[in-house]
Amino acid sequence: MKVLLLKDVYKLGRAGEVKKVANGYGRNYLIPQGLAIPATPAALKMAERIKAEAEKQRKVLNREFSGLAEQLQETVLHFAVKASEQGRLYGSVNAQRVAEALNDQLGLEENSQKILKRQVDVQPIRMLGEYTVPIRLTVDLVPEVTVIVYREGEAPPKVGDFAAAKAAAEAEAAALEEEADTLAEKAASADENEAAESATQASKASAEEAQPTE
Repeated sequence: MKVLLLKDVYKLGRAGEVKKVANGYGRNYLIPQGLAIPATPAALKMAERIKAEAEKQRKVLNREFSGLAEQLQETVLHFAVKASEQGRLYGSVNAQRVAEALNDQLGLEENSQKILKRQVDVQPIRMLGEYTVPIRLTVDLVPEVTVIVYREGEAPPKVGDFAAAKAAAEAEAAALEEEADTLAEKAASADENEAAESATQASKASAEEAQPTE
C-alpha cells in the first residue's frame, strides 16, 4: 500500500513524502501511530503543506538537539556483565539498558531530552566487545555512542582495546598457521627426498643383481 507520511520516520522517509510499504506495517503501525495516512487523492493535496510545516519543525528540533548530539557522539558506556569463557553473555545488553545508562550518565532522567528506548537503534548485545550504537534524536541527527561490554570483575577496557586484542589474536593465529604450513612443507620435502633416496638405492640394488657373476 502507499501512504503519505505525516511525520519523519527513521529509515523510511520524511513528512510529506509518499512511500510504498507492506500492508501490515502501514495499517498496524504507521497509521495507528499517527505517522502516516493512506495516500488517497485528497491526502496527496496536503503533501506540500505537510512537507513545509515539517521542515520548519525539523529545523527547530535540530537546533534544540544539536548540543546533545555532540555530547552523545563523545559518550562511552561501560557494561560489566557475567559471560561464558567464549564471551557469550548470560542475558543481554538491550536498547532499554542503553537508554537508561545514557540518561543516568548524562543526567537526562528528568530532562525533556531524555533518551527513550525506541530511539536506541540496537539489537540485543549478547557477546563481549565494543559496539557503535546509533541514537535517533531527529531524522537528521543520529549520533553514535560507544558501548563497551566487558567481563564482570575485570578492569573496564578502553576504547579500541577489544579491536587491538582481536587484531593481536588474528596475527598470532596467522603466524601459527604460517609456521604449521612451513613445517608441513619441510616434512613433505623430507618425505620426497627419503622416497627418492630409497628409489635410488633400490635401483642400484637391482642393477647390481642384474650384473653377471664371474
